[in-house]
Amino acid sequence: MAGHSKWANTRHRKAAQDAKRAKIFTKVIRELTVAAKAGGNPEDNPKLRATIDKALAANMKRDTIDKAIARGAGGADGENYDEITYEGYGVGGVAVLVECLTDNRNRTVSEVRHAFSKRGGNLGTDGSVAYLFARKGQLNFDPGCDEDKIMEVALEVGAEDIETHDDGSVDVVTAFEDYLTVKDAMVAAGVAPANAEIAMVPATQVEIGTQEDADKTLGLIDMLEDLDDVQNVYTNADIPEAFLGE
Repeated sequence: MAGHSKWANTRHRKAAQDAKRAKIFTKVIRELTVAAKAGGNPEDNPKLRATIDKALAANMKRDTIDKAIARGAGGADGENYDEITYEGYGVGGVAVLVECLTDNRNRTVSEVRHAFSKRGGNLGTDGSVAYLFARKGQLNFDPGCDEDKIMEVALEVGAEDIETHDDGSVDVVTAFEDYLTVKDAMVAAGVAPANAEIAMVPATQVEIGTQEDADKTLGLIDMLEDLDDVQNVYTNADIPEAFLGE
């Protein structure tokens, strides 16, 4: 399916404006520690391996990664984080999922609820919007990539979907279980993705119709992502490029 990679544009906008890189490191270290508790060997722990890839993509030093893994695999005394997903609505009925790692549920839910309220949304109940999303692997390739090679490899290894965009970029979507297999195949074929992650992908999207609603939606995402306990924010908002700004 051809079109514009709106989500890539939104991510790029966020990355360009995000001056708090240290906070990203803190969140990834927490994620590494929690993932390592299920086993410190990346070969036997796909979640840990995916998180290591995420850390390396953020330019985290290998020594820092290894220390976080060692803490998690060793039990990480005093560091007990709960994995919680909050669900809610933004303006216009946009669905929002907020994945958190927290050592204080009361603090986290209070901060998340405040963000929704301040940006014109509201926190929902468990199950209110989660059914609209599915966990998938996403591989993003920049404009100028070898589209034919990417398609060839993706089809060979069983990717679920391939999206080509007007700007020459390509997105490959995989089943959650096949993410690492597809990514490894791409790297081995010489077409490494510019960005690769496991994400909650919406089955349908809600188009944002005004600049005001776009600003409120982006403001909600930014405010949630800025919270220490929030790891990831997903939404089914479809924001036209004209509303994204520079």
